[in-house]
Amino acid sequence: MSKPGKARYKLESVRASYADAVGGDRVEFEVGDGQVFTFPHPIFTPDHMQRELDSAKGDEAGARILLGDQWAAFVDAGGEANSLMLLYVAVRNEATDTVQKHRPTRG
Repeated sequence: MSKPGKARYKLESVRASYADAVGGDRVEFEVGDGQVFTFPHPIFTPDHMQRELDSAKGDEAGARILLGDQWAAFVDAGGEANSLMLLYVAVRNEATDTVQKHRPTRG
């Protein structure tokens, strides 16, 4: 039971609050003629995917992990692994700044 005057955190509300702060739990981007692809936002990357990214050797390996089934379409659309990984790093760095300033919703 919560102490009087203190709201309890609800994990779903906390997650939603951070998703709102960083623009969603997925990152959307365009390649070539406007074909849209997505990957999990770096602060919402599932543990298994994060372990794979941490052990990936090179940009192509990391990009394949991030895109999964979208990889072939990404390459066909003219996408480059290095550009995708630069985007991932930029989003992760921006999120670090945002998360440090954000206060999650209680209750």
